[in-house]
Amino acid sequence: MRTDLPEITSKLPGVETTIFTVMSELAQEHGALNLSQGFPDFDGPPQLLERVQHYLTHGFNQYAPMMGVPALREAVAAKVSALYGLTADPDAEVTITSGATEALFCAIAAVVSPGDEVIVFDPAYDSYEPVVTLQGGITRHVPLHPPDYRVDWDQVADLLSERTRLIITNTPHNPTGTVWQAGDVDALAQVVADRRMFVLADEVYEHIIFDGQEHQSLCRYPELYARAFVVSSFGKTYHTTGWKIGYCVAPPALTAEFRRIHQFVTFTSNTPVQLGLADFLSAHPEHHLTLGNFYQPKRDLFCQLLEGSGFRAVPSAGTYFQLLDYSAFSDENDMDLAMRLTRESRIASIPVSVFYAQPPDHRMLRFCFAKDDATLRRGAEILCSL
Repeated sequence: MRTDLPEITSKLPGVETTIFTVMSELAQEHGALNLSQGFPDFDGPPQLLERVQHYLTHGFNQYAPMMGVPALREAVAAKVSALYGLTADPDAEVTITSGATEALFCAIAAVVSPGDEVIVFDPAYDSYEPVVTLQGGITRHVPLHPPDYRVDWDQVADLLSERTRLIITNTPHNPTGTVWQAGDVDALAQVVADRRMFVLADEVYEHIIFDGQEHQSLCRYPELYARAFVVSSFGKTYHTTGWKIGYCVAPPALTAEFRRIHQFVTFTSNTPVQLGLADFLSAHPEHHLTLGNFYQPKRDLFCQLLEGSGFRAVPSAGTYFQLLDYSAFSDENDMDLAMRLTRESRIASIPVSVFYAQPPDHRMLRFCFAKDDATLRRGAEILCSL
C-alpha cells in the first residue's frame, strides 16, 4: 500500500450519509415497510411511459441540448403561464436539470460566494446547507415550530445583514407539509425590498396541495420573480422520482449564470425522458391540475386510520408527507425511535430533528403517504398496534 499519498481534507467534514439513505437501507435490511423516503410505490401514467418508450426505441438516445430539449422547455413555459401568469422565454428563462437537487445546487452555486450568508427555514431539506458550505457561504437558520410551523418574519428581519445574499424558501414544505399563504409572500417581498439579494424557491411539491388552497409560486409575483430561481420536479408530479428530471425558471440574467454552472455539473439530462415528458405535459395538463385531489384521499385515509392510536396527526396541507406527534407514545428522541420502530416493528419513518441546526424539544416522525391504499392500511395497522 502506498504511503506517500496526501491526506484528504474534507470540504464537508460534518456531513454524514443522508438520512434518507440510512433509513431506506435499514428498512431493506430488516424487511420493514418503508414509509421513510419520499417515493411512490406505484408507477407513472401509462401514456407517459408509452411516450418515453417511443423515443427510447425510435432513435432519440443522444445528447439533448445543454439547457434541455426545446419541446420540454416550451411546455414548462406554457404551464407557468397558464398557472401563474408568468410569460417566461423558454430559450432564456427555462432550464431542464437532472432532478431538482441539481437545480438547487446550480442556483446556490451561481450566486453564493465566500462569506455570503444564506437564510433557510428549519426543518430544512438537507441538500441546502452543504451546497452553501461548498461555496464558502454561511447558513443562517430560522426555526419553525409546531403545530403550524409558520415563519417568524421578525426573526428573519433580525438575521439580515449586508452579507445576506440568498433566502431559500420551500412551499409546500418538506418535511412539515405546511403551505405558505399570500401573507408570507408579502412578508418575503418586504424583507428583500431594496436589498441586493436573491431568493431560491423550492417548489417541487407545487401541485400536491390540499383543501382548496392555492400554491403561492414566486412566478406569480413579478417583483420577487425578478430576483428568483424557481425550482420544480417532474419526478414528484408524475410519480417517476427515479428519472431525476427537474427544472429551473429564472430571469435571463440569473438563468445565464445558472447555466454556466449546470453545463459543468451534468451538462444535460436524459433525452427520451425529456421528450416523453414534453408530450405528456402538453397533452395531459389534467394530471398536474388534479394531483392534489389524487393525494388528498391518501392523506385522509392515513390520518383516519391512526385515530385512537398513540400518534397525533395535524393533517398535512401539502406534499405527500404526514408528520406524527408521538409524545403521548414515547419519550425517546426521534432518531432512536425511528430506528427502533424500523428494527422491531418493521416500519420505517424519518426523524424530523435531523432537519434542524438546533433540534427542538418536540417529538415528530415523518411518514410518506405516496403509497397504494393497502400499503397505508398496513402501515397504520402497525402503528396502531404499538
